[in-house]
Amino acid sequence: MEQLIVVAAAVPFASALMIQLLGARLGRSAARLSVGAISVTFVAAAGALFLALTGHAPTQFALAGHWGIFLFDPLSTLMGVVISGISLIVHVYSVRYMAEEPGYPRFFVLLDLMTGTLLVMVSAGDLITLLAAWHLIGVLLYFLLGHDGRSHLAHRYASWTLITYRLGDLPLVLAAGLLYHAYGTWSLPRIFAEIGANPLGHSFLGMPLPEVVATLVALAAFARSAQFLLHTWLPYTMSGPTPVSALMHAGIVNAGGFLINRFAPVFVHTTDVLPSVFIVGLVTALIGSSLMLTQNDIKKSLGYSTMGQMGFMIMECGVGAFALAIFHLISHGLFKGTLFLGSGGVIHTAREDDGVPKDEIYTFVVEKRPARTRKPWILMAAITLIVPVTILMAAHFLVSQDYFQEQGAIVLLFFGWVTGAQLIFATYRMRAQNFWRLAVLSISSFAVVVVGYTLISHAFELFLYPDAAFRRLLFAAAGINLVRFDLLVGLVTVLIVAGWVFTYYSENNGRRHARRSGRLWLTLYVLGSREFYLTDLYTRLARGLVATAMRLNVWMRWV
Repeated sequence: MEQLIVVAAAVPFASALMIQLLGARLGRSAARLSVGAISVTFVAAAGALFLALTGHAPTQFALAGHWGIFLFDPLSTLMGVVISGISLIVHVYSVRYMAEEPGYPRFFVLLDLMTGTLLVMVSAGDLITLLAAWHLIGVLLYFLLGHDGRSHLAHRYASWTLITYRLGDLPLVLAAGLLYHAYGTWSLPRIFAEIGANPLGHSFLGMPLPEVVATLVALAAFARSAQFLLHTWLPYTMSGPTPVSALMHAGIVNAGGFLINRFAPVFVHTTDVLPSVFIVGLVTALIGSSLMLTQNDIKKSLGYSTMGQMGFMIMECGVGAFALAIFHLISHGLFKGTLFLGSGGVIHTAREDDGVPKDEIYTFVVEKRPARTRKPWILMAAITLIVPVTILMAAHFLVSQDYFQEQGAIVLLFFGWVTGAQLIFATYRMRAQNFWRLAVLSISSFAVVVVGYTLISHAFELFLYPDAAFRRLLFAAAGINLVRFDLLVGLVTVLIVAGWVFTYYSENNGRRHARRSGRLWLTLYVLGSREFYLTDLYTRLARGLVATAMRLNVWMRWV
């Protein structure tokens, strides 16, 4: 296994070096060399994952004495396949997409370097290697986003990204320094073993060291995964090439979820960090999803969609479902990579015909003639409330009967219930002629997704965290006061149910306050379309800082 992982990480660097040295001779063949190298990387990473799945014990391999350690465990092998697989798709797509762009060989050099650095990051077994790879990813992303040297906007937003990444690096550097000062080693397995043996053995400013380190790691993950107030760089990176956008939204921005999982042995000994992580993820998910709906640019809308999904991923970590966050990371990466690479074709098609799709499947599911009468709103409200929760409970009960004993599991079920109910409610509002056929298809698709998601997420739990006691400790670390938890769940449930019932009733009987609600929705839409004016605020702050620095520079000449 050690040789496979080393090959997977080393081949992209070797490819980048060859293209850089022989770029003039290779010409367009540089792309073929790069694609071939990433193909070898993917095969090696897949081989390592196969060995891990067949029971090969986790191990490590050191290139030097105290650093350059590669860690071979289920998390690193799984992430290696994801990174190399998505990178291979992006490489193949770029061969023709970037053919007319200047700096063609240089683009593949950067892609190879980014792939190799990502692989080093996920397999790093010591803090020095992890920090070096973490920092280098931000630098390489800056060059990839600013690949078009003629675009002022591309360079401006690449700089935004670099500055945000550098701010996010500081907490991780501080956490690494504290861990080395306390335990005298850079090795992550040794540090985790020391913390597990004596969690309260060290403190910083009167607080237990695991609490401080976990908070710093979470802050670094927030900046890398575009959580709220640190998110403004993400939607503005669309000036870069489309393959870079696909690679970034499908893999690089997911690094926050990986980092929290890598430090899971630290988070398991905390008490207040994970609930805070959950709140940050929840706010990010709500705001990102809301802003996505108000954008009129398809790529910017995808950017805010990524922000919302990153919020869900961090939120899953916050409830203790670390393995589920990794599954979310992978599924979102594949989904968003496909969307970005296909967005160009969608834009081309939409310019020719902006109407709804007219294929046979759409016609079969949704009749074009609307229904003359609506179904009784009381019946539909009852179906909306009962059907999703029944499917969710049945799917999880079949897989794990003790699943419902954890607070984090209840929170995830709650969000699944809201999603399913919203699906049925949207079906009701479509007003198709054959409503029941549409409803059965929608509920069937929801059931397939829930059952598949449940089975795969439980499989991920068993693979990444096979120790059942450790999984219970993760959920326990995310727990909050039981009375407060029950009150919050009950209050949110009442508010959501009241909103659905009110909307059903209004849809069926007419809206009495349409003018007032219309003005309210218009105001909210304007706020969303302007991104809550956060970008304008940050721009003014940046200009103020630059102006202040220039004045200080002038004044210092007279001192």
